Amino acid sequence: MPQTILTLSTRGQGLYEFTGQAEAFVSSSGQAEGLLTVFVRHTSCSLLIQENADPDVKTDLLSFFGRLVPPASDASMGWVIHRDEGPDDMPAHIKSALTQVSIGIPVSSGRLTLGTWQGLYLFEHRDRPHRREIVLHLSP
Repeated sequence: MPQTILTLSTRGQGLYEFTGQAEAFVSSSGQAEGLLTVFVRHTSCSLLIQENADPDVKTDLLSFFGRLVPPASDASMGWVIHRDEGPDDMPAHIKSALTQVSIGIPVSSGRLTLGTWQGLYLFEHRDRPHRREIVLHLSP
């Protein structure tokens, strides 16, 4: 079963699309049908399938999650104990817990069965740049 690890460099909080890399992996496998499992090997970022046509969607998602889970330095987050790596540390873990670290995408006719406006994103929850590893595994 084909498998690879993608390494994405982030520049801080944001959504980083990697649909093209996932499509290229599926295409190069030569496998017509199956299930692509996408898994991120970190606890402070996550994965999303989201609209990739209008950049305002990314802006609004970042704003929403920032309001839902503000930095630990915000007065409303005074209950947070885990702050080992700064004020974005525990909020990043919470955001990751609210989203997902693994996604399954059906493959049909050698292509991901994503909708017309759907893209595959790494959702970085930390403020500083990171190198994130994403495992792609194609099952028959």
